[in-house]
Amino acid sequence: MPLMQRRCAAASLVADVGGTNARFGLVYGGCDEPREVRILRCADYPDLVGAIEDYLRRIPELPRPRAACVAVAGPVHGDRVRLTNTRWNLSVAESRDRLGLSRLEVINDFTALALAVPHLPNQAFVRIGRGVRRHDQPLAVIGPGTGLGVAGLIRSQEHWIPLSGEGGHSPLPAENEREREIARVLAAEHRTVCAETVLSGPGLVRLYRAVCKLHDVDALRLRPEQICEHARRHRDSRAHETMEIFFGMLGAFAGGIALTLGARGGVLLGGGILPGIADLLATSDFRRRFVGTRSLPDYLDDVATEVIISSTPALRGAASRLAQ
Repeated sequence: MPLMQRRCAAASLVADVGGTNARFGLVYGGCDEPREVRILRCADYPDLVGAIEDYLRRIPELPRPRAACVAVAGPVHGDRVRLTNTRWNLSVAESRDRLGLSRLEVINDFTALALAVPHLPNQAFVRIGRGVRRHDQPLAVIGPGTGLGVAGLIRSQEHWIPLSGEGGHSPLPAENEREREIARVLAAEHRTVCAETVLSGPGLVRLYRAVCKLHDVDALRLRPEQICEHARRHRDSRAHETMEIFFGMLGAFAGGIALTLGARGGVLLGGGILPGIADLLATSDFRRRFVGTRSLPDYLDDVATEVIISSTPALRGAASRLAQ
């Protein structure tokens, strides 16, 4: 849409706020493709309103939006919302009034990601293993990032209904002796151990340190992306083992979520980590562990598992929520 037309069109704000970064964009009319997308660091702002105000100052030639949908990394119940992995704590009503909005929707970030799935093009997905997506069956959307997000999506006639949850806080799937050793190491260091303790960006670092401890060697000071890169280039055998355990546990976790939700439509994998390492995931133990040896044989054999590689899919989901 040319600039002159956008100046005359009604714009709505969409946002995806994680534990590290906040992504903002504008949608116009019925268009669900976000424009003017910017990524800001959460730590640079005292609260959500401050980040939105700075974003809007960066595009001063456009009229202020009157409606917004913000996807946040945390549970959303009532007016008060506290993001799980950042210090922001907000009131929906107060934020709406401070921003001069007539409508402000706040939804879970994986609810937004789930809502985006039906609107993403085929090239936004990379298939992992065999399996066929069924568009008339329930879907599951999971993904490790700053935390571990989980959501479901159910079709009802011409509409999609998202299911929000906090499945990342369910038990850690430790199914073999090595994984149980990892769980014991983590339990000695953390008050509680759940799936998110390992299956997240910070969890990947915890897992690497636990693997090094079991090998009785000092862990290198690596960030999650460095662990992935060391494994990819075979620079560090402990990093390679870490990624194999990570992918295996993720497969087992994803299979459990698929069974719980009856996600015969497919399991879509998002978050901040997997899109950049889809090639490693494809050659790992993920798919075998996803199908697993279960008491319900063959149920997951032909269920699709795909990585979402679109750059800002949750913004599409937030736009879809505004259009409902």
